[in-house]
Amino acid sequence: MAKTVKITQTGSHIGRTDDQRATLIGLGLNKRHRTRELVDTPEVRGMINKVRHLVRVEEEAR
Repeated sequence: MAKTVKITQTGSHIGRTDDQRATLIGLGLNKRHRTRELVDTPEVRGMINKVRHLVRVEEEAR
């Protein structure tokens, strides 16, 4: 089974750069307190790193 990460948006996209907004949308987040469960890949990790100040990450092993 693939390892997953649970991502919750904690900060607002208001006042952020366009690329940070696009990254949040790419992760499936667009409003605060929304949560998505994604497969843990290097691409997803890179996106999380770009907006790490706006999200909370929980590791999940399946």
